[in-house]
Amino acid sequence: MKQNFKKKLEVRLFECLCFTLLLKSAILNNKNIRKRGGEISSPLAYEEVDAIATIVELVREVVEPVIEAPFELVDIEYGKIGSDMILSIFVDKPEGITLNDTADLTEIISPVLDTIKPDPFPEQYFLEITSPGLERPLKTKEAVAGAVGKYIHVGLYQAIDKQKVFEGTLLSFEEDELTMEYMDKTRKKTVQIPYNLVSKARLAVKL
Repeated sequence: MKQNFKKKLEVRLFECLCFTLLLKSAILNNKNIRKRGGEISSPLAYEEVDAIATIVELVREVVEPVIEAPFELVDIEYGKIGSDMILSIFVDKPEGITLNDTADLTEIISPVLDTIKPDPFPEQYFLEITSPGLERPLKTKEAVAGAVGKYIHVGLYQAIDKQKVFEGTLLSFEEDELTMEYMDKTRKKTVQIPYNLVSKARLAVKL
C-alpha cells in the first residue's frame, strides 16, 4: 500500500514538474525573448532600431538640399543621451565650422524639420548642429576617396589576415578597393580591403 502511494506521489510530482517547465516555456515564447551575442533582446528593440533609421533618412531627405557649399552634411544621428532625445546633425566645411555657423545653420535647418509630415518624432527632442571633429566618419565612397593620403580607422565585417580592424594611411582607393599602409608591431605592411567588407570607416588621430 505504501509502495503504491509512493509511486503515485512520484508520478504526481513528475507531472507537476513537467507542467512547470511547459508553463515557463510558454511564457518565454509569448514574450519572444531571444539571446543574441550574450545580450537579451526582443522584437521591440529591433523595431526601435528600424524607427530610428527611418527618422534619420527622413531628416536627411529634407536637410541635405538646404545645406549649401561651402558646408557639407557629414552625418545624422538620433538617439537618447541621458534622459533626452538628441537629433545631432554633423556639418563641416574646409576650414572647419564656427559657433556662428552652427547658429546660422540651426535657423535654416529647424524650420525644414517641421515640414516632415506626419511628424516622425515620437517625443520631444533637442536639435544639435555640430562638427564631426577630427575623427569624422567616412560613410560614402566619395568620402573615402577624399581621405586618400590621410590616417584612417577601418572596421570590417570579415577578417583579413586575421584582423577585423586596421588603422593606418590610406594610400589609394581604386576600383572599390582600399589600399592601406599600417604598422604590424615594428614592421610596415600594406593591405587591400574590398569596399564591400568595410563596416565602418573614419578619420583617425595618429598617436
